[in-house]
Amino acid sequence: MKIGVIGSGNIGGNLGKHWAKAGHEVLFSSRHPDQLNDLARDAGNNAKAVSLDEAWEAKADVYLLATPFKAIDELSEVYAGEYADKIVIDATNPYPERDGEMAKEVKESNRNASEYTAMKFNTAKTAKAFNTIYAKDLKERAFRDTDKLAVPFAAQDEESKKITQQLIEDIGFEAVYIGGLKDTHIMDPDQKIYAKSLNRAELEKLI
Repeated sequence: MKIGVIGSGNIGGNLGKHWAKAGHEVLFSSRHPDQLNDLARDAGNNAKAVSLDEAWEAKADVYLLATPFKAIDELSEVYAGEYADKIVIDATNPYPERDGEMAKEVKESNRNASEYTAMKFNTAKTAKAFNTIYAKDLKERAFRDTDKLAVPFAAQDEESKKITQQLIEDIGFEAVYIGGLKDTHIMDPDQKIYAKSLNRAELEKLI
């Protein structure tokens, strides 16, 4: 698959490297793509660094959102013509202290963060994953044959569910489906399964 990584920090950077190692074509992107050349080089021949415009225009199969939550409004508006019918995996988290008033409003509203993202990227197929995992665990515990770390995920439809599960399992984690986007409240910051490093049995018990 061709995967556009939107936001190539600790989460996006490590996921992109893992997916490239697993054989996927990875486009690392940021507002300053020249700063991502070392990351793309480390990821190997399946990866390259591109601008945000180039990433969205590349018509990737999947886009990973690993930016600060406050970037969602602008990204969804500026690139509205590029992501129709694409799968968007939302790895963002609303932190009011970092993201400001819009994150505070989402946290205090009746919808959870992934529903907000899906509303903004309304022509895409949205899934939620990789927002609950520590960057250190994501980096160090991939590609294990035993003692696998469980990664919870949710999805808007069957296609986004199937693809997200595959992308979790391709890099050696256990995919644990928790339901539709309406069920992702427990994945949000300070909630039941946020920032938990667990195996499948432990995670399913919490859910």
